[in-house]
Amino acid sequence: MSRVRPGLVAAISAVALTAGCASSSTTAAQDPAATATTATSTAVPTAKMSPISSPSPEATSATARALPDGYDADRNAKADIQAALATAAKEHREVLIDFGANWCPDCKVLDAMFHSAQVEPLLQKDYVVVAVDVGEFDHNIDLASKYVDLQTSGIPALVVLRPDGTLRTATNDGSFANAQTMDASQVSAFLTRWAPGGNQ
Repeated sequence: MSRVRPGLVAAISAVALTAGCASSSTTAAQDPAATATTATSTAVPTAKMSPISSPSPEATSATARALPDGYDADRNAKADIQAALATAAKEHREVLIDFGANWCPDCKVLDAMFHSAQVEPLLQKDYVVVAVDVGEFDHNIDLASKYVDLQTSGIPALVVLRPDGTLRTATNDGSFANAQTMDASQVSAFLTRWAPGGNQ
């Protein structure tokens, strides 16, 4: 269970041990653009060159809907949420914010379920997903507090927002803090319940 325990926030290593989470420093993810190699071009006769085509709308949509892969401490979480709200408004979806950290086993389990064949189609259809790194409960905490109580929710903590930014639900009850004990059908049930047009 990945929870913040009152009085132990300062001693996060103790929290990690009691929660079964191995605390470790998170290294910043490398920027793919910075490490990409430049392809060498070869001379091609002009007559044989194919016109450069722009990406198809389908490819662009698929790229826009790519799910986060873990929690990136270097991302601007506030800007990510604002961009997600704008996308959700255009595409009639909800915004799902996943507060967590890469050191947390429950967060990793939930991330794997998000990418599973049972869950990913629901996310792609109904949600714009934003992963927000909370570090060792010392990163993006002010932002998280606008939506969820990490003292009771633990991590991972999920929040569903309408496209206008209003809160639909937050897992303040800690229902996802034990993701290691959950299965994909339970995650799917949550996503179906809070999908756009739901009765909640």
